[in-house]
Amino acid sequence: MNIVVLGAGAIGSLFGGLLSQKNNVVLVGRTPHITAIKTSGLTITGKTLTTVHVTAEDSIDNVHIQPDVLIITVKSYDTEEAIQMAKSLITKKTIVISLQNGLDNIEKIKKTVDIKNILGGVTTHGAVLVKPGLIRHTGLGQTILGELTDENTTRVAELVSLFNEAGIETIKTTNFLRELWIKTIINSSINPLTALFFCKNGYLLENPLLMNVMNQICKESTVVAISEKITVTYEEMAEKTKEVVRMTAENYSSMLQSVQRETKTEIDSINGAILQMGGKEKRFLFVPIYLYKL
Repeated sequence: MNIVVLGAGAIGSLFGGLLSQKNNVVLVGRTPHITAIKTSGLTITGKTLTTVHVTAEDSIDNVHIQPDVLIITVKSYDTEEAIQMAKSLITKKTIVISLQNGLDNIEKIKKTVDIKNILGGVTTHGAVLVKPGLIRHTGLGQTILGELTDENTTRVAELVSLFNEAGIETIKTTNFLRELWIKTIINSSINPLTALFFCKNGYLLENPLLMNVMNQICKESTVVAISEKITVTYEEMAEKTKEVVRMTAENYSSMLQSVQRETKTEIDSINGAILQMGGKEKRFLFVPIYLYKL
């Protein structure tokens, strides 16, 4: 299968590298990383140990295959520009999968791509770009794919099989919006705190004050999700959030990595999006407002 990964940072490179072992994959990313991959291949360490020689380009204009699947892994704030740049590659048969953080990426993609061509995806894998050409797979996780409409198709099952064959544990969901909210609630509770206090995820359970704030953010985010007709409870989300912290205790969140690189964070699409939805009901969401200035 022809697969293009648009946004070959840590997660994009991890997925693209693994998929490239049985598929024709092109990674599209930033020049230093792409140059290193072209020279010496893509090396993955940590939970996965491999070096793959995968096609890589630093511009979408240099991609000369018609993708069956276009995987979007750019930062949420780059989504609209990225999908516009990739527009020429997308046909009526191309499946576009968003594997990004935040609540608003699908809406951004829908401005350019027919919703029938879009699948939703979430993943809890952790990865870090150590240096150009080298990523570290810091945490094993699960990937979930699903349709955005009620249409019952076979393509999700086919892609789930494709991902699993590549070593990416993946399952199908019939309620993608719920899965997206679950991941966003968890991200909203963990990522900003780690970015503010420059700590690994696990420290949030070691520090009673930070654990209390994490629980409060989780509760407020869950209240907004419930108001949006998402079937979650605070008890469920509090436990899921702590479970993710425990599983990724040694990880540095993607938001903290952005702060360390002095680049823009995805706070607008995570806490900011939840804050905006909560504001529709004129609620006062203290913690997301406090964290929103990252």
